[in-house]
Amino acid sequence: MNLRKANRRVSEKRDAAGRGEQRRRTDEQWRGRAQVGDEERDEKHQQHGKDTAPRGTCQTMCPARELRDRQLQNLLHHFEVLAGTERVRKPKGDPLRAVKEYSRPAAGKDSTNPSDLRPPAVLLRTVYSFVFDRLRSVKQDMIIQRVSGLNCVAILERSVRFLTYASYRLCGEPLRLYDPRINDTHLQENLSWLLDCYATGAGPHPNQEEMQALGLLYNLGSARAAQHIMELPERLRSSPAVSLALSINRAFLERNPVRVLRLARRLNFIQSCALHRHLATCARDLLLIYSHGHSSRNCRFPLDRLARLLSLDAAPAARLCQAYGVAVHQDDQLVFTKAAFTEPEPGKLPCKLYHSVVAEKQRDFSVGNIIHDGA
Repeated sequence: MNLRKANRRVSEKRDAAGRGEQRRRTDEQWRGRAQVGDEERDEKHQQHGKDTAPRGTCQTMCPARELRDRQLQNLLHHFEVLAGTERVRKPKGDPLRAVKEYSRPAAGKDSTNPSDLRPPAVLLRTVYSFVFDRLRSVKQDMIIQRVSGLNCVAILERSVRFLTYASYRLCGEPLRLYDPRINDTHLQENLSWLLDCYATGAGPHPNQEEMQALGLLYNLGSARAAQHIMELPERLRSSPAVSLALSINRAFLERNPVRVLRLARRLNFIQSCALHRHLATCARDLLLIYSHGHSSRNCRFPLDRLARLLSLDAAPAARLCQAYGVAVHQDDQLVFTKAAFTEPEPGKLPCKLYHSVVAEKQRDFSVGNIIHDGA
């Protein structure tokens, strides 16, 4: 049986349940504007019927009142503490480093006080590397003030890059440190808002090609994400970044993991971060296809050749094969058999097994470079 026929047979046996759930969640988030959380709907409701949106006057990343209160309650993050006061009982807050915390709207609480709202220019300065758990607060201020235009685009671009980077860098961490579902929800919401800004606002938007491609790579296999790209003007669709993303998406839909992985080598670092969550599926599909197409007791397949296809070193490639029931002989030769293929136990293959595919592209880029400029 050749690989093309094996590919078709494998696609029919694919794990539809898991992928169906992921696509369902992804497609729901791509229906027009992504759904916002209850607290953000409450904030929009507070603004309904008002002719003028409030305008913030706070010129620091954290309002002075909040900084004073959190200092008194000893609620400062260690990144926000004034240098030299770390060891005192109640460290002092650094006005240049403290960042406004997210807080749910409460009855009787005025969330529109200008002195507590940061205007767009301050919000833009606020979006940097250590403020993951403050991004909701940034978006909260943006929603209340109805921020739009180029400042809104610039903030959202940095937010999308940060959350995309976090989806790669923190995957596999304990839930107490990182929840992938929460990160995914916020990334999809920010991405949907950003794409809406591109569609409805005046430019120029020099980063639009990058962000359009990033959205498709992150939502690989989503019909709505692909449809959105196909409705873009020809100038955007034919740009190098978007064209490459479309080719990868087509190969993914055709159940051609070898082509997906080959094309992925042309992606830059942040694009690879977006693709990262699909690498496990591609590796699994490749091994399943080969287990059917090369199924024979007497057939040997070189481990180093498979490792190159997977963009992995020999040791992690061998570990991956063994987890899926592919025999690895002492002479680094693989034996594929249909009957031996098995799904590994949950958690047996850590997400970081695939990190080398992405990490090699980071080179000397700092997190700040990645978030503010892309890489």
